Amino acid sequence: MSNRTADEIRTGRVMSTQCMFHTALQHERDLQLNFWESQAPKIEGLGVSVAAPGSFDPGPSQRAIDWLGHLDGFAQSVDQRVKMAGWMETFAQRGGQLVIHGAAVGDLDYFSRAYDLVLVSAGKGELVQMFGRDAERSPYSEPQRALAVAYVHGMGPRPEHPETEAVRCNLVPGVGEMFIMPTFTTSGRADILFWEGIPGGPLDAFKDVKDPAEHLSLTLELMEKFLPWEYARATKVELTDAGGTLAGRYAPTVRNPVGRLPGGGAVLGVADVVVANDPITGQGSNSASKCAASYLASIIEHGDQEFDETWMRQTFDRYWETAQHVTKWTNTMLAPPPEHILNLFGAATQLQPIADRFANGFNDPSDFENFFYDPAKTEGYLAEVSGAAGA
Repeated sequence: MSNRTADEIRTGRVMSTQCMFHTALQHERDLQLNFWESQAPKIEGLGVSVAAPGSFDPGPSQRAIDWLGHLDGFAQSVDQRVKMAGWMETFAQRGGQLVIHGAAVGDLDYFSRAYDLVLVSAGKGELVQMFGRDAERSPYSEPQRALAVAYVHGMGPRPEHPETEAVRCNLVPGVGEMFIMPTFTTSGRADILFWEGIPGGPLDAFKDVKDPAEHLSLTLELMEKFLPWEYARATKVELTDAGGTLAGRYAPTVRNPVGRLPGGGAVLGVADVVVANDPITGQGSNSASKCAASYLASIIEHGDQEFDETWMRQTFDRYWETAQHVTKWTNTMLAPPPEHILNLFGAATQLQPIADRFANGFNDPSDFENFFYDPAKTEGYLAEVSGAAGA
């Protein structure tokens, strides 16, 4: 069930930013759903730039750190308006029954009696409210960033790597972050300009902006002040379409995976319903893909047995083995970086293996356990890479 038709999604507003890394893309290939792979830019790198603290006051800001890590397998971004619309049509063509109707809790009550298993994949609203917040796994009760997105045509390449398609992560300490990613949208190749502002700070300025042109001009004005090296390649950009902007905020939340219905039935939450991380680590679409693949495996292995609440909890626990690493890493990146992480980012400027390992962590965040959180592990890793480089 969907409250919008494929065409309404395709011609509506952008819903997200997204950049999917190798493992998540492979799930789509396995199911022959990778329809846009030949058209979407192949993202081969992930760059990190850090503005020198205080350099933007009075400005413009300077880079203290700047490097590009190489991905082992390419990443891609496909506008979810394109993907969701295409997949809905394919679902119906392949024999699925697609009902266009907004689902209410009352509908789910009926479905839980009529069907073996009901999955809820909603962004917000009363359906999400059925799933209680897991306070132990959700350290933040308030949004940690104010989000503002613009899809544009006309972005120039980074002059230092003009041939390399890459996601650019720009960090402005104490202010927020900007991510720039090549994407494929309804009008072809484009770039996404994505500000994440610390609430109450200078980037938290989009709340009352309703006009798309004003949204873009504010995006560029803030780039000129805080990220002049990115602004320099954005002077000729224009919005991809009237629906190409988005602004909002939400609190990162892990929820109880089982929703209880008034009639006593149970439903299982999927993706953002159960684990919604801040987009600072670009994991939303990757996590949704990994959640779907994990649930699918659990469904097939269960055979003809009943999909009861015990099975639902076990199914979520299996997915959480992957998701917990994403949540831990994302919540770490939302906090001001401790000294050992700044040292790591600094060392990546000189030592390519460090840049590459951080970049590939976006595909497999479990690797951060080995070198990122614990200052002693970080120090040991830096010493090991420096030694190998010296040798």
